[in-house]
Amino acid sequence: MEEFPVYREFMTVNVCSRRFRRNKSLLLYGECVRDEYPDIFQQYAGERIPLAVCMEKEHVNIVGFKLAGLLARMDLEEIAVLTVDGSLHCVQLHFAVEEVEKILGKNLNRKHYVIEGRKVLEISKKAVKKARYLSYIQNTLE
Repeated sequence: MEEFPVYREFMTVNVCSRRFRRNKSLLLYGECVRDEYPDIFQQYAGERIPLAVCMEKEHVNIVGFKLAGLLARMDLEEIAVLTVDGSLHCVQLHFAVEEVEKILGKNLNRKHYVIEGRKVLEISKKAVKKARYLSYIQNTLE
C-alpha cells in the first residue's frame, strides 16, 4: 500500500483520493506548524492524514470550497485543525471548517487546536463560532 507523504498541501490533493477512503481522519494544519513545532506536528498528525494549509497563500473561500467538496463526497470520521494561536491568517482555517459544517448542514466531528507558546490547547466549537462575532467579544470584555 502506498504511503501518504507526510508533507502535502491540502490544495494539491484530489477530494476523491483513495487515501480518504482508507483513512477517515484528517488533520488540516497551518503550514508553519510543521517547521516551527515539529514535535507537536508529529504528535497531532499521528494516524491522521496531515495536509498543510497556508492561509497567507490561499483565500479562505477557496480552502472552504475545496473542503466542502471533499466532505460532500467522503464521510470522514474526524477533522482536526491545528494552528498557531493569535495568527491573523491561521484563525481563518478554523472559521472555514466551521462554515463548511453550516453549508453541509451536518454535524462534523471537528476538533480545533491552537499552539500557544509550546502548549496545545483544544478550542471548543462554540469558541470558534463566537470568535467570529466581534460584538460578542466586546460585550464579554466590558
